Amino acid sequence: MLAAPIPANDAERLAALHRLLILDTPPQQRFDKVVQFAAAEFDMPIATISLVDQNRQWFMARVGMPACETARDISFCGHAIAESDVLLIPDALADARFADNPLVGGPPHVRFYAGAPLTLPCGNTVGTLCVMDSRPRQFGAVDLAILRSLRDLLVQELGRPAGAGHG
Repeated sequence: MLAAPIPANDAERLAALHRLLILDTPPQQRFDKVVQFAAAEFDMPIATISLVDQNRQWFMARVGMPACETARDISFCGHAIAESDVLLIPDALADARFADNPLVGGPPHVRFYAGAPLTLPCGNTVGTLCVMDSRPRQFGAVDLAILRSLRDLLVQELGRPAGAGHG
C-alpha cells in the first residue's frame, strides 16, 4: 500500500480547512442530500463528502459508510486531494497504490473509487466528493461530468454558513 501523499502546501491547506469551521459539526441536510443523490445517480452503495484533516479523513456526509472517519494515510481521498481532477480507480485490487489497503481487504471492501477534489477559491483542496463500490466499475464521460458538477456545487456550499440563503 502506498500511503496518501502529503502535499507541499499542507499547512496552508489545513489552515483553509480549519477556517471553514465545519470539522466535527453535526450532519447538515444540504450536504446529506448531495451524497444521497450521488449514491442514487451512480447506483453506488457508498458516497461521501470527505474532509482531509492532518491525520484523518472525516466524513462530513455519508451514505453506506459506517465509519465517521478513517486514518488519512490509508484514505483514498488523501490521494485524491493531490490531484487536479477526479481520481478514478476502476479496480483497487489492480492498482498497486491500493491493492493491500485495509479499506480494500476489509470493510467497506472498496474496489471502485471516484473522488472529485473540493478545491476552494483560494486554491486549497480540503477534501473530496467521492463514490465507491465493492465491485470494479467503469465511469464514463457523462458520469465524470455529473460528479464534477456536484463537486462544484459543494465548493459553493462550503463557502456559505449553515442556514444562509441561496440567492
